[in-house]
Amino acid sequence: MEEATSKKPHATAAKGLSAVQTAPVPIDSIEFDQENRLSTGIKEFDRVLGGGLVPGTLVLIGGDPGIGKSTLMLQALHGLALKGHKAFYVSGEESIKQLRIRSQRLSTVSPDLMVASEIDVETILSMVQDIRPDVIVIDSIQTMFSPELTSAPGSVSQVRESAVRLMLMAKQTATPVFLVGHVTKDGAIAGPKLLEHMVDTVLYFEGDRNYVFRILRAVKNRFGSTNEIGVFEMNASGLAEVANPSAVFLAERPANAPGSVVTASMEGTRPILVELQALVSSTSFGNPRRTILGIDQNRVALLAAVMEKKLGMHLMGHDIFINVAGGVKIDEPAVDMGIVAAVASSFLDRPIQEGTIILGEVGLTGEVRAIGHVDLRTAEAKKMGFTQCLVPASNLKRMPAVKGITLKGVKTVEEAMEVLF
Repeated sequence: MEEATSKKPHATAAKGLSAVQTAPVPIDSIEFDQENRLSTGIKEFDRVLGGGLVPGTLVLIGGDPGIGKSTLMLQALHGLALKGHKAFYVSGEESIKQLRIRSQRLSTVSPDLMVASEIDVETILSMVQDIRPDVIVIDSIQTMFSPELTSAPGSVSQVRESAVRLMLMAKQTATPVFLVGHVTKDGAIAGPKLLEHMVDTVLYFEGDRNYVFRILRAVKNRFGSTNEIGVFEMNASGLAEVANPSAVFLAERPANAPGSVVTASMEGTRPILVELQALVSSTSFGNPRRTILGIDQNRVALLAAVMEKKLGMHLMGHDIFINVAGGVKIDEPAVDMGIVAAVASSFLDRPIQEGTIILGEVGLTGEVRAIGHVDLRTAEAKKMGFTQCLVPASNLKRMPAVKGITLKGVKTVEEAMEVLF
């Protein structure tokens, strides 16, 4: 059954759009301040946003329940309030007393941080017009509703209409607006896909409740790099920034352990060193298990087939378990060689030489292919105290010598095994 809607809201939206429009002008005649961004005071958050908040930007942030979305929003608004900006936090899920209790626990109490418990979009827009805040948080967009629509809050039409009203207000007043969004059981932001197209930036808050680390990832950003990440640690007083993620993810790495390999993954503009752990054990069952955490399972199956064919390792009779330590998720081919080395190390029961980091993409014929940002990855490895780096030979030809770390180029997985073992 289709949701009942009236024409009035759509007419209002159209009127709002036409109010924003002006006569066409040459793009080079438009004046703007390139550095006119608001800093939240949280460096990791500003990094993901592209250097701070652009005036009039609409940011959608989603994540699992209890992951820390509301906590991050309160801390970000408090950081803005400390710099003299008027912040406005609207909650459709908590009363103002509950907000005060949580704010007290997080130490985010400030006279410039205004709060309200409201779900009527028209009332919220009226409040905004009265107090004229510098930044607004709507928590959450799924609880908002317009009284001009007959459908219930959270329905497709209500979410769409509420987002349109808030977007128009953001663009007309040049006020940054954060929309906190619920997610489905598959991890996607609930509501119409139009919501993600409408906003300027889409952020996903990732992490496992069993881990203290949270990763804020940008999957869309009109004013900055996509796939940028910020790393946070959840503690009793809220979210704390992790300035050096590589050091944290490698802190508990065992020394001289077979199956343990360090590789470097590029997250936006930042290289992060992570530990890959592999366990290869013989099985008596016909179907060997492939349990993979943090990496694409199909990619591991492909690499295991390459190892069988090119290295003569009979992995079909063995279970393979692979984990990325710290609960990190990696999705780039530059860690292929690290996966191959970890599986081979466990299969042979021989550890990789201490202080070695492994990089490279592996092709189906066993060749080690060039990867991007090798200089940044090796610089991060050097900073973390690594002394040897295995890289694709084609990358090595174009790289200058790096003082303090030995670079070894390999063309095939067979050459890599000779170097490592």
